[in-house]
Amino acid sequence: MRRLPSFLPQCSPAFPSALAGLVVLAVVLVGCGGSSVDSVSIDGSSTVFPLTEAVAEEFMEDSQGARVNVGVSGTGGGFSKFLRGETAINDASRPIAPNEIEKAEANGIEFIEIPVAYDGLAVVVHPENDWASCLTAGELREIWKPDSSIDRWGQIRDSYPDRPIKLYGPGTASGTYDYFTEAIVGEAEASRSDFTASEDDNVLVQGITGTETALGYFGLAYYENNADKLKALSIDPDERDGGAPCVTPGAETVKNGRYRPLSRPLFIYVNPAKITPTVEKFVTFYLQNADELASDVGYVAMPDDAYELALQRFQDRTSGTVFGAEGVDATGTQVEEMLREAAEGTAPSDTVAAE
Repeated sequence: MRRLPSFLPQCSPAFPSALAGLVVLAVVLVGCGGSSVDSVSIDGSSTVFPLTEAVAEEFMEDSQGARVNVGVSGTGGGFSKFLRGETAINDASRPIAPNEIEKAEANGIEFIEIPVAYDGLAVVVHPENDWASCLTAGELREIWKPDSSIDRWGQIRDSYPDRPIKLYGPGTASGTYDYFTEAIVGEAEASRSDFTASEDDNVLVQGITGTETALGYFGLAYYENNADKLKALSIDPDERDGGAPCVTPGAETVKNGRYRPLSRPLFIYVNPAKITPTVEKFVTFYLQNADELASDVGYVAMPDDAYELALQRFQDRTSGTVFGAEGVDATGTQVEEMLREAAEGTAPSDTVAAE
């Protein structure tokens, strides 16, 4: 892995100022002497946006300064800007793709890959549902794939009652919708359309608790906040892992990588050429506070040693990806192990550095 010289901050914040918008969050940091403004430009994943936004708000209050512009163009759209050198940081709900690595090399853009949290989804039913306790990834795919003909529980398994199934899920503009369809159906935004959709998780909870034959999905943290009203189903990865046993969703099974395919790491990517004093402070602050803020916005914090390894990776300016030039399915990944292997020089031989 290639290492670059560290760029250390040289100035301290001067006065507070804040400006927030629906898609762009701005926080103002005055440079040394109060004569210049040093800003942080971020774009990318709508899934990672809530965490980055929360970090930026806390950063404003803590540093009494900074200007952090957070856009939402999606992971791919954000990478397009990042690899043109337009942004300092890209929020990403997946590792950088092989074609994006090629573009980085062609454009002379280096990147530091930093995991910041885990995302987990819960598949839930009405609490009085006494027939279903575990579904396979294959069964979920048959239920949710485009033009699915399944509209009764008995079509899923013969042992289930011949009762109508009522489906609930996030709206099509949601990052959770994109993640679920990609992880379960195999393609983002590929889903049947005849389900009750809402961007408001409260609406989904109300619908599921009011319908005994309901089935739905949303963020794991939101389920945990409503566990007294809902029943979460365990998931069998099915053919994705040779028929592994059913795994109950929870922070621990997300962290240890067993809850597949409905758990994944979330990232920020940093352009080392754009690390100014403010970017230095912001990324450091991000990794020192993401564990607490992750749960606040519905995600699962990584283990403490993962944040320590990620911070060391940033401080050492270690560029490249630990996922290899060919890319991988990152669902169920334990990023702390990959970071440790990279730090110790024992990562797989196809691990690539940005050139």
